[in-house]
Amino acid sequence: MLKEQNGKSAEEGTKTEVVAKAKRRHASRPAEYKLRILREVEGCKGTGEVGALLRREGLYSSLVSKWREQRERGSLTGLSGHRHGPKVDANAGELARLQRENKRLQEQLERAELIIDVQKKVARLLGVPATDSHLSEES
Repeated sequence: MLKEQNGKSAEEGTKTEVVAKAKRRHASRPAEYKLRILREVEGCKGTGEVGALLRREGLYSSLVSKWREQRERGSLTGLSGHRHGPKVDANAGELARLQRENKRLQEQLERAELIIDVQKKVARLLGVPATDSHLSEES
């Protein structure tokens, strides 16, 4: 141990508190948590209490300001303001409609082709010459 002039060791004289740097959190916090923190911030009376609260929770003052705005808009009443689950495709409704229409038109085409085949066979049985190009048999 190193000795200083006043008799204290160098280790004793250089004690400093090292506070871990606040890290950004990426996970969304529940609305209940946000509302609780806002109540605690509003309940702080003394100098430096808000700063101590924010350091303890690892929060930035700008985030608390954003939560206040969300609360005023009413978006903190039930949900955290973030959508959960898969994203909804804006074109999904149109795609489903077009797929239904395509299926309907394919079924209509199959019926029409069946009717044309029957007309060809009836014309052949009756001996009527196929004058229309639709009725001429290509086989």
